[in-house]
Amino acid sequence: MGPAWGLEAAPGGSLLLCAALLAAGCALGLRLGRGRGAADRGALAWLCYDALVHFVLEGPFVYLSLVGNIANSDGLIASLWKEYGKADARWLHFDPTIVSVEILTAVLDGFLALSLIYAIVKEKHYRHFLQITLCVCELYGDWMTFCPEWLVGSPNLNTDNWLYYWVYLVFFNGVWVLIPGLLLWQSWVELKKIHQKGTSSRKKFQ
Repeated sequence: MGPAWGLEAAPGGSLLLCAALLAAGCALGLRLGRGRGAADRGALAWLCYDALVHFVLEGPFVYLSLVGNIANSDGLIASLWKEYGKADARWLHFDPTIVSVEILTAVLDGFLALSLIYAIVKEKHYRHFLQITLCVCELYGDWMTFCPEWLVGSPNLNTDNWLYYWVYLVFFNGVWVLIPGLLLWQSWVELKKIHQKGTSSRKKFQ
């Protein structure tokens, strides 16, 4: 077998499904964000994609893991997780830590993403409370996915193959660190502006 630089059918199909969800999420988010600033349009595009991933990909993973395991399951979603399982073998068989984290992300994070989309579109006062909560949950999910594995020497992670390491492990998981981090920064900046505005208003009446 030659070097694994070419994409075979299985990884190609998995990446295509992820790309389709990304396109659908971006299209919906940009439509919902018409007339808004670039930051909010970008946030809505991400949140729509995020919700789709939680409900369409992670929800079925939780179900298949609770009734059996991914390795012995069939279907489009199972094949995607089997492909990801080549990078992290814990996803193929019932791993209590992974399934526990995925229950949290599929249910709580999914509904938080939908609630945040509504809060942004309707300009609700609790928007940044939800945004901070969701981002912390996403970062916690990433931490609990990998920290237990790192502590035992990462026996289940495949770091020898460029696709499995750089695309599946680093890129796909890194996105869920980078963007929640940026959204946390956005909330920090906006809450700081609100605080400064309130402080200035009180000083005017003193």
